[in-house]
Amino acid sequence: MTSTIETGRDLSEQLNPGMEAALDARYGELLPGMAEAVVDFAYGRQYARPGLPLRERYIATIAALTALGGHTKPQLKINIAGGRKAGLSRKEIAETIWQMALYGGFPAAISGLNAAIEVFDEEDAA
Repeated sequence: MTSTIETGRDLSEQLNPGMEAALDARYGELLPGMAEAVVDFAYGRQYARPGLPLRERYIATIAALTALGGHTKPQLKINIAGGRKAGLSRKEIAETIWQMALYGGFPAAISGLNAAIEVFDEEDAA
């Protein structure tokens, strides 16, 4: 049986390569174990759960981060990129973000669209 940390590491490396190492490099000295906790909980216990396909989990995550507003931009960009790897189209991501204009307001939705454009530009440049 695979542990949630193993499952989380496999999934996070597939969707966001190097994320655990980057989190550990940034926060590990200040908060040891934080990177592993994020990978275990977010990817091993949440994204890997049965019952809702990964692409739909990304729609929910992108919507929530958008509605929370511009201060979530780094996390939103990571999850937009992950959503693309999970099969979301650019149109689906844009529509998800725009839907949040009703709940987070126009500034939050426009900030989310700007984050999406940055991710899409990075994809095009790669």
